[in-house]
Amino acid sequence: MLSRRGRPHAWSLMVVTVEAAIALADAASAAASPVGLLLVGPLLAAVRLTARATTVIATVAITLAVALPGLRGTWPLLDLDHAAQVLGVAIGGVWSALIARSRSRAAGSLARMTHIAELAQRAIVHPLPSRLGDTRLAMRSRSASDHALVGGDLHDAVVTSAGARLVLGDVKGHGLDAVQLAAAVLSAFRQTAAAEPDLVRLAHAIDGRIKPELGPEDFVTLLLADFVPGEVRLVNCGHPPPVRVGRVLELMESPEPSPPLGLSPDPRLHRVRLRRNQRLLLYTDGLTDARDADGTSFPLCREQVRAALAAPDLEEGLEQLLDLLYQHAGDPTGDDLTLILLQPDLTTLPAAVPDTPVTRSSQQARPPVR
Repeated sequence: MLSRRGRPHAWSLMVVTVEAAIALADAASAAASPVGLLLVGPLLAAVRLTARATTVIATVAITLAVALPGLRGTWPLLDLDHAAQVLGVAIGGVWSALIARSRSRAAGSLARMTHIAELAQRAIVHPLPSRLGDTRLAMRSRSASDHALVGGDLHDAVVTSAGARLVLGDVKGHGLDAVQLAAAVLSAFRQTAAAEPDLVRLAHAIDGRIKPELGPEDFVTLLLADFVPGEVRLVNCGHPPPVRVGRVLELMESPEPSPPLGLSPDPRLHRVRLRRNQRLLLYTDGLTDARDADGTSFPLCREQVRAALAAPDLEEGLEQLLDLLYQHAGDPTGDDLTLILLQPDLTTLPAAVPDTPVTRSSQQARPPVR
């Protein structure tokens, strides 16, 4: 495939070849003269080349239109038909140059607007770093909307005094409405995540802040996760459960499921142990809803997936998982997809975590580690 830089050169070569072929045909013709066909070159140039290049091609076409009859030994100074053909080539050449100028300006404006849109989208959803506190991570994200970096999926993270805190969510629907609601959720998270130590209260705070943005049928699935030494504390509001990757794959389903945000959520804290040799996969339903030609959903809990996610490198693990997904469903672009694979830093993680329940605090009883 030609590079972007090489494509205009190839187009210029084609235009020059067409003009040369027409000029040779005109010089060889003893009867009917195809001088008017010289206009083809400027018109082709206007489609892909710059206004300056199109003007050069048009000037060459007009010059050839004037001079070619002399190559046949006749110079029809008073030939009105030939003069009309030259005038037609001249008018068409000028028109082609104006078209090329207008197209170039429009393309430049579109490029600037596209750049601005990409910056705005990146401001909504920040790329996650490869390390959050004592937690290493890798991420892959894809929008189902054409030419969009952001869709209905959302993610962000902060580092609190207790460790890394991460949010992953999925807004109902696609397109600009979904992006607007995702931005509202992220704004609410960023305003409260660093100051609110309790994940359950944080979920309620986000739900309260986005209510003015919700339509009658809108909702947001949300997963909040705090990574502390030896465990992950989860609050899940209708989101697909994380997968703990060890000797086997384990779905970390909440013992008390909660509806999504916007549907009267009732979140509960769920504590999950994460040992030295274990990882945690967070994902949106673009993974599990991907279907093959027979309509079968992607089988998440199988040995091939476990082997992929257990790859030596986190990035490699996600690449192998995506390979399995594409083998199953081709290139599933019907839904947004976000994958986050996390692992505690082995140099900071304690050797063991007790299995006994944590004592009751002054606020509420904390569930045992699972």
